[in-house]
Amino acid sequence: MKIKANIQNSQGQHNVTLTTNDNSHSIIIPPKSSGLGSSVNGGELLFLALATCYCNDIYREAAKRNIQVEKVEVEVSGDFGAEGEGAKNVSYSAKVHAKGTEEEIRELMQHTDTVAEIQNTLRAGTDVKLSAVEIVT
Repeated sequence: MKIKANIQNSQGQHNVTLTTNDNSHSIIIPPKSSGLGSSVNGGELLFLALATCYCNDIYREAAKRNIQVEKVEVEVSGDFGAEGEGAKNVSYSAKVHAKGTEEEIRELMQHTDTVAEIQNTLRAGTDVKLSAVEIVT
C-alpha cells in the first residue's frame, strides 16, 4: 500500500489531498487565522493519526473475530518541548462498546495495540528524510 499526503498552502488557502494507492480524497483543514500555514499543528495530526489507526484497526480486527463493535473512543496525549524536539510521554486510552464478553473485548483491544501500524511505526523509530527540495523565486 502506497500512501501520500500533499499540502498546498498560500495566503488564505490550505488544501490537503491524501492518496492511498490510486485512491485520492481531500479533507478540509482551514488555514491559520493569519492566512499562512495550517490551523492545526503537526503534533495534533500525529496524535490524530494514532487515534485513527487504532480506531480503524479495532473494527478490522473485530470483524476477524466476529465481534460486533458499536462505538470506539480513542484519546491520545503527549508532550512537545522546545522547537525541534520530538514528542514525549505519548500514550493513548480507548473505550470500545461491543457485543461480547469483557475478556473477548479486552483481548481484541490488546491485540489491536500490537498490530496498529502507526503505533508500530513510531515504536520502531522509522527514519524520515527530506528527499528533494525545489526553490521557486
